[in-house]
Amino acid sequence: MANQLRRRPPWMLLAAAAVFLLASSAGAGLTTRYYRKSCPRAEQIVAEVVMNKQITSPTTAAGALRLFFHDCFVGGCDASVLVSTNAFNRAERQADINLSLPGDAFDAVVRAKTALELACPGAVSCADILALAARDLVTMLGGPFFAVPLGRKDALASRAAAVEGNLPRPNMTAGAMVALFAAKGFSVREMVALAGAHTVGFSHCKEFAARIFQGGGGAFDPAMEPRFARALQRACANYLNDGTISTFNDVMTPGKFDNMYYLNLKRGLGLLASDQTLAADARTRPFVDLYASNQSAFFDDFSRAMVKLSLVGVKTESNGEVRRRCDQFNNLAT
Repeated sequence: MANQLRRRPPWMLLAAAAVFLLASSAGAGLTTRYYRKSCPRAEQIVAEVVMNKQITSPTTAAGALRLFFHDCFVGGCDASVLVSTNAFNRAERQADINLSLPGDAFDAVVRAKTALELACPGAVSCADILALAARDLVTMLGGPFFAVPLGRKDALASRAAAVEGNLPRPNMTAGAMVALFAAKGFSVREMVALAGAHTVGFSHCKEFAARIFQGGGGAFDPAMEPRFARALQRACANYLNDGTISTFNDVMTPGKFDNMYYLNLKRGLGLLASDQTLAADARTRPFVDLYASNQSAFFDDFSRAMVKLSLVGVKTESNGEVRRRCDQFNNLAT
């Protein structure tokens, strides 16, 4: 399985080399060789575990990407989103926007952590496992490979109250998203590249119902392709009684990491309002056009943006730990 990650086309190797320059100069003491002595097979172990998980549960990859993003944008890439609520604390994963994070993504990290604890007890942080898992699963679905700087420590706190206002909502305008990402240090180009993660995965009907049910007579958001909108109306007709009903974010190639997401936006096939607005806003449209016409440009920019994302709010020895279990702090009273 791990060999699939090694057989990469030449353009992918060049992109990985370029990103390595950024990764090797990462702050907080991170380096791609962090576990060279303490756990030399760390990356291979994570890759094997999460790839097997993806084979048995095909929604794992999209879930891990979303889990990684939700972790990094709230306090940094520190595995705080993995912590379970206990008697002392209501954790991040209990926040309303995190309740729909898929269990398969959490399970993939737990399985990788278990395997690593058997091979290298107390060496590899949950934060690094999540970063590696997100990268490996993107690659498995046909997306780019990029070097991930390692050495993150796991957070010592996780508060549900800290989540609100730090994550984009499915009905956000382009302006609101630009402001949110800018506050985290990301450019418009980087934001649009990261949005391409929606080329895989699915969304529940409640997240886009306001677009497809606009009053009586079957009205829908005029930005949507009519046949697409009507198909969604039929698929989501009972969503108020069944909150589990969902549809693919990318209806054309839902299981492949490619640039189809951007082509869909140009055709009125964006599922979420926050997606479709990227093709309409003057600040974001040029990058939608670029990525729709040039998959290599998308892969390169996505790789760089993911590495940058992985460096947000990194914890070190002074304000973090290597958890024994990803779902709880080493000190349970935290």
